[in-house]
Amino acid sequence: MRALLVVNPQATTTTPAGRDVLAHALASDVKLEIVETSYRGHAADAASKAAEDGFDLVIAHGGDGTVNEVVNGILRGGPRPNKPMLGVVPGGSANVFAGALGIPRDPVEATHVLLQAIEHGTKRRIGLGQVFADVVEGGKGRWFTFNAGMGLDADVVAGVERKRAKGRNASPTLYLAVALRAYAQNVRKPQHFTVEVPGEAPFNDVGMVFVSNTDPWTYFGDKAIQLNPSTSFDGGLGLSALKTLRVPTVGRYVAQILATGNPKSGNLVRRDDVGYVRVKCEEPANLQVDGDFLGRTTAVEFRAVPDALTVAV
Repeated sequence: MRALLVVNPQATTTTPAGRDVLAHALASDVKLEIVETSYRGHAADAASKAAEDGFDLVIAHGGDGTVNEVVNGILRGGPRPNKPMLGVVPGGSANVFAGALGIPRDPVEATHVLLQAIEHGTKRRIGLGQVFADVVEGGKGRWFTFNAGMGLDADVVAGVERKRAKGRNASPTLYLAVALRAYAQNVRKPQHFTVEVPGEAPFNDVGMVFVSNTDPWTYFGDKAIQLNPSTSFDGGLGLSALKTLRVPTVGRYVAQILATGNPKSGNLVRRDDVGYVRVKCEEPANLQVDGDFLGRTTAVEFRAVPDALTVAV
């Protein structure tokens, strides 16, 4: 088996020593090549080249951003049966995709799981989400593995990226501080979205839009944040959209998420298995996928793509 190990040396919990241990362990079972990323999009380019060269497996060692890039590289040109499998060894701060698949968030334990999957040939075919918007390069769609959104959550992602560019480390505390600031800005200047899902009339004047490809939506430290607990890699997309961002509504919504992980409200538009979610707004709003800020746009379509990717797990 030919495998490419893609390492993001800037990820939160990756280290040279950890990379060497991982590489040594893998090299005993596969014909291994290693790439360390050095620019944005490097992981996607490396994974795409591996797919062209007939590699069997591409392993992402980094955070969710690295996983997203590797997935987009593997699937460049679209899903096909001869595409490499994906392997994941977490090295970031949240590692949502790995957690949703049941992969340990500890790199050593995750490496053991991956080696067992390689030895026994175990794998899983999963569905992904795909986003189409004018800020997506090439107009061919950007794949996402666990969540995407337009508005408030993308505001948070953009804010955290700005902080990290100035040297701050990603942490639950940083995300919370940025989220509170973004929410306050949304209360002062609300965003207004129109949301469409299959078979229903459009929902107008929606205040925020979260889209899930699986459960959980993310983690806050070790706490799983569940917005659409019935959404999974085996079904369609989940939608969680609040009609208003007034403090009482958002307060109840957050309290339900933290207490039960099964939010319900008259002001909540929630669907757990839809083929697409279309979002429009008059003023440009921020867009994110898998915690990666894509830019500002006025129209987005999120699509569910079943059986898009094979994961060694």
